[in-house]
Amino acid sequence: MQSQTPAERALSRSYTTGDGQVAFTVSGLSVDHHADRSLTLTYSLSVARRGHRGEERWVVTLPWEDKSFVDVFTSPAPDPDRLGQLVHLVRSLLEEWWDTKEHNRRSAKMGRRLP
Repeated sequence: MQSQTPAERALSRSYTTGDGQVAFTVSGLSVDHHADRSLTLTYSLSVARRGHRGEERWVVTLPWEDKSFVDVFTSPAPDPDRLGQLVHLVRSLLEEWWDTKEHNRRSAKMGRRLP
């Protein structure tokens, strides 16, 4: 098994949204690199919302077409500012998925709720 890159380690960290309403607990992340230099990020995570009992477990697949960040994904020592940008962008995508999955068919297809 290959060790994770710094980007994969950073993207694997659990976090809470800025308003403190939703906590994303990451239990797994796989990054699939494609021949065209695009990526697919597959998260296993639990989501807990403030004011709601329990948490929901999900598998979420995020396609990543932005080739300008390939170097950040693969570098053993990525630029810290670019790594921070990448983490912010991916977390924004996760939050957008969470907020729109019930109303947007494309978002709904990205995630699968686990029992």
